[in-house]
Amino acid sequence: MVAGPLRGLRVLDLSSVVLGPMAAQYLGDMGADVIKVEAPEGDVTRMIGPRRSEKMGALFLANNRNKRSIVLDLKTEAGRVALMRLAAASDVLIHSVRTSAAERIGLSYPTLSALNPRLVYCHLKGFSDAGLYAGKPAYDDIVQALSGLAMLQTVVGGEPRYMPTILADKVTAVHAAYAIMLALFHRERTGEGQLVGLPMLETMVAFNAAEHLGGCIFEPPAGPMGYEPVRRAMRRPFRTKDGYLCFMPYTDGHWRQFVELIGAADLAADPGFMTMKGRQADIGRVWAEVGRQLLTRTNAEWLALCGSSDIPMAVVNDLEDLLQDPHLESVGFWQLLEHRTEGWLRLPANPIEMSVTPPSIRLPPPLLGEHTAEVLAEFGCETAA
Repeated sequence: MVAGPLRGLRVLDLSSVVLGPMAAQYLGDMGADVIKVEAPEGDVTRMIGPRRSEKMGALFLANNRNKRSIVLDLKTEAGRVALMRLAAASDVLIHSVRTSAAERIGLSYPTLSALNPRLVYCHLKGFSDAGLYAGKPAYDDIVQALSGLAMLQTVVGGEPRYMPTILADKVTAVHAAYAIMLALFHRERTGEGQLVGLPMLETMVAFNAAEHLGGCIFEPPAGPMGYEPVRRAMRRPFRTKDGYLCFMPYTDGHWRQFVELIGAADLAADPGFMTMKGRQADIGRVWAEVGRQLLTRTNAEWLALCGSSDIPMAVVNDLEDLLQDPHLESVGFWQLLEHRTEGWLRLPANPIEMSVTPPSIRLPPPLLGEHTAEVLAEFGCETAA
């Protein structure tokens, strides 16, 4: 197995639930030695979702591969002493403890950076410590509500709804892994570690602003906030005779191909369809016509008709369809890994493609405290804490 680009890097993952564990898992996939530090009761996700064994729930299994688990009780002196030993000899520390609580247990950045000036210390939190919401509890739903994401769902559901995925946790996890890499790059140049803060609310507002800042990107505003196709509920899959399609003729070339394939001479002569400016001027009429056209054929018929074109199009999959998706099968996306207590596990591959140092799945998700003695011995701790 090819070693990943982060081989030799030691990461302490003191986080729980999804945000921190997912970020740490990304680093583990790239070769880092990730040590998951858990309280005696373990990460709460060990008890969430289907499971074959106690404290090995599906949500935990999905976000904690390529890690070793140790148990430390940070409420005890012995546990805190052991953590200090680990932090002094590690490269990265990730935690999601609120700032005030972190200070009480000696987990603050000033304390740990004094022990290890090269440490990249990543603090995951709901809100920036510099703002009015500093220290308030935050979960994915809270951030979806505050960031405007839940209200955006009114265009399709008629009322505010949370996205049916923990989007704020997962988007912030990607940002966290990215930010840690930037801090490590800085350390390679200077030898200096630093504090990396990842506030969920600010991350998601920036994420949503990419298209939804709209006219308010100007000061004074040149129009309302919001991306018009979303605000008017036009951005959606289209019904066909037997299912749904994502159908996205985007460029003028795509539209020319579409009207030629369906033999719509009237549309071919209509500048409201054939030019980007025309379509933007009356986008509702354009998509209404697309909807009428797509109802005339089945999914298979549309795929066959448009298969030789480069019009962006895809069948709308159910979740279960992903397990047999022919493209995912062709790239070996779903990987089977045998766990010594859980049997065979199906895990998604890390999607990053690297020609020399690709990611890999080396270790199955660990049992609670499975590596406590092993890891503490490596750090010179005589007994488990």
